Amino acid sequence: MTKIRSMLADQSMVGEPERRDGERSEASRSGGSPTIERATAPVPPDPEVPARHARRRFTTAYKLEVLRKADACIRHGELGALLRKEGLYSSHLITWRQQRERGLTPKKRGRKAVPVNPAMKKLEQENRRLTTRLKKAEALLDFQKKLSNLLQIPLIPFESDEGD
Repeated sequence: MTKIRSMLADQSMVGEPERRDGERSEASRSGGSPTIERATAPVPPDPEVPARHARRRFTTAYKLEVLRKADACIRHGELGALLRKEGLYSSHLITWRQQRERGLTPKKRGRKAVPVNPAMKKLEQENRRLTTRLKKAEALLDFQKKLSNLLQIPLIPFESDEGD
């Protein structure tokens, strides 16, 4: 009897809604009859090895914490146990110690900052200022042309020293 109950517990009804307290049962609206789904064995993992593993990234705080723990290791075998526990290589410690000596700071992400040349910055500001003045002057000239046409006053042509 207990064997039958355990078999029924392994089976689940698919398509039937769960009933609560005083709810009525209604026919399934999918059009099909409910089917019994048996518990199946778990699917084994895919044996295919990826072509390239994901590269690990370590934060500055993690590096400093591991270096602090590594510096605290004094007995024989403690450092190796720490490295195995953290899944690190001794080369990580060597690199991180060198970085710590140079000032281990978090890396900035994104595009590299372009160094600003002060002379270039002044030229760009001057260019913007002159462009704004030129636009204002052209707007005044256009206004004068329209006004002279409206009042029927002939304009004396301006001789430019540029080759327009």
